[in-house]
Amino acid sequence: MKRLVLALVPVLLTLFAMHARAQLTIEITQGIDDPTSIAVVPFAWAGPGPAPEDVSWIVDSDLARSGQFAPVGRAEMLGRPSTEQEIFYRDWRALDTEYILIGRTSASGQELRIEYEVYDVTRQTRVYQAVETGPINEARMIAHRVSDGVYEKLTGIRGAFATRLLYVSVTRVQGGKDYYRLTLADSDGARPIVLLESREPIMAPGWSPDGSEISYVSFETGRPAIYRQNLASGAREQLTNFKGLNGAPAWSPDGRSMAMVLSKDGSPDIYLLDLASKQLTRLTRHYAIDTEPTWTPDGRTLLFTSDRGGRPQIYKYDMRTASTERLTYEGGYNARARVAQDGRNVVMVHQVNGRFHIAIHDLVTNRLQVLTSTELDESPSIAPNGSMVLYATKHAGRGILAAVSVDGGVKFRLPSREGDVREPAWSPYMER
Repeated sequence: MKRLVLALVPVLLTLFAMHARAQLTIEITQGIDDPTSIAVVPFAWAGPGPAPEDVSWIVDSDLARSGQFAPVGRAEMLGRPSTEQEIFYRDWRALDTEYILIGRTSASGQELRIEYEVYDVTRQTRVYQAVETGPINEARMIAHRVSDGVYEKLTGIRGAFATRLLYVSVTRVQGGKDYYRLTLADSDGARPIVLLESREPIMAPGWSPDGSEISYVSFETGRPAIYRQNLASGAREQLTNFKGLNGAPAWSPDGRSMAMVLSKDGSPDIYLLDLASKQLTRLTRHYAIDTEPTWTPDGRTLLFTSDRGGRPQIYKYDMRTASTERLTYEGGYNARARVAQDGRNVVMVHQVNGRFHIAIHDLVTNRLQVLTSTELDESPSIAPNGSMVLYATKHAGRGILAAVSVDGGVKFRLPSREGDVREPAWSPYMER
């Protein structure tokens, strides 16, 4: 039995903003040794009734979750300025605060406006100011954009808080068939929306390059099939219905084609589907298992997992020459590669002493670094700014999502309030 949620996503976001109940929570387990101290002062509100969201609290949580910042607790603040004239720097120096963020939120009709400013406490100067606007029912996402602006100004790295996550949750049914739910949420796990619910497995969610569509594998017809779905309209299209395996869809960087794994001709191989003409091209042809394709950002190369050497390793396929070359040699098991936007770092599942961890492989230095110490880690997905890796793991006997920075210094968990969670997919930067 399946039930599709075909209503418009923006409408659903509005409903969930009214009845927010995050399915995922956040537990920070490790941060950097010397995070930047910042005071995120509660923003002033000018509008009818209460503010739609506590914007400064969302920003505070985003910056804390990055591990790069140590926000000052509200109870410690000696003042709550909302303008430059109201700032008394000695109060913030007494708290060893390096930066202070102040802001003003207002509403005009259905539009929300957030003005915010960042001050250097030591130099007593404003270092950044900006304005974010948008529909009032998107207040949380607008607040995440404030976080992105502050994060980029103070770290030099583009923020990725105003992005979304896809994941699959599984609710076990004693003596019956499990429930599978394909869920869309903010990058902090808030505002979860169930896009597809089924008693049959849902697997391998992924994003189109512009974030307007998603892809996934559903067994709702009784066998695996690949679907694409538009997030704004809810319209979905079944792309494959071949006998055997239909899996691991991966949009090309230009959005015109999709790599996938099919076994219709025998052993699983990598194919390329032109999404306009529906022309299918077979890329690999080997008796071994070729699976889990992923693109490099320039679209010239596909990485994939193959056991053609006897054990699962990462290989690369050159789209221009149709040549295949083995990429990984360290360790007996490397799989599920994902390439960062810089085209240099590749995250993957790496086996060490019989345990599966998340590792990062630098394609320039050929250095491999294990990032996690948990077990049964799988399905890595890298943030669009290349700073964090989201993955599935086990904790206290349950499947949860966890995240680690690409240098291994910051770690946090996102346990689910119900069921097991798996197969995360971090969105690209979203269109405004």
